[in-house]
Amino acid sequence: MVAERQTAGRGRRGRVWQSPPRAGIATSVLLRPGEAVPARGWSPAPPSGYGWLPLLAGVALVEAVTLLAELDATLKWPNDLLVGGAKCAGILAEGVPGPGLSDPPAVVVGIGLNVTLRADELPELPTGLPATSLQLAGASATDRDPLLRALLRSVADWYARWRAAGGDAAASGLREAYLAACGTIGREVRALLPDGTTLTGTATGVDPDGQLLLTTPTGQRPLAAADLHHLR
Repeated sequence: MVAERQTAGRGRRGRVWQSPPRAGIATSVLLRPGEAVPARGWSPAPPSGYGWLPLLAGVALVEAVTLLAELDATLKWPNDLLVGGAKCAGILAEGVPGPGLSDPPAVVVGIGLNVTLRADELPELPTGLPATSLQLAGASATDRDPLLRALLRSVADWYARWRAAGGDAAASGLREAYLAACGTIGREVRALLPDGTTLTGTATGVDPDGQLLLTTPTGQRPLAAADLHHLR
């Protein structure tokens, strides 16, 4: 599904925003990782690996932006695409019920990319991170149609690799690609957890389930979800 504009977009922690018409890419992809696909040799992927799906979308987004916009883009775990240190895109994955009561849940991955937004159209981000668009960052191409096609092709390619490897991020090459694109790894960060508490430490890696590994003064903590602030 692709939308020309958003008037009630939803992000992490129930945040809402609006996007002007024809200035960005707002798309949602429905994935069914729990279903077997015998024609392709795919067994159901384990639910423990579903945390890799938003990270997979991030890798695909970096590839599309790098290839067509010719910009250096990095990822901030778990769901932001950064260009020049400013947020240019966000990703949100949500589980939804399967078509039948006995069917495994599906996952909807939503991606929002600022393409030609002007400075006065950029959203104010509650995390304090500045926002940007591909056009403001000096992209060599801002035609949304080829950008969307490149993004969806890359999502399909990485999803096929991940499914062919049984949902194993390391065996599919996804983990290596994500770590190469992620600017969070090796950084000191402050993490706001869903329960309202905060942790400060160094992001040292991503575990097999897609959780961020945070080394704190009291030991290593895996984080399944958090709002991160890069400290330095």
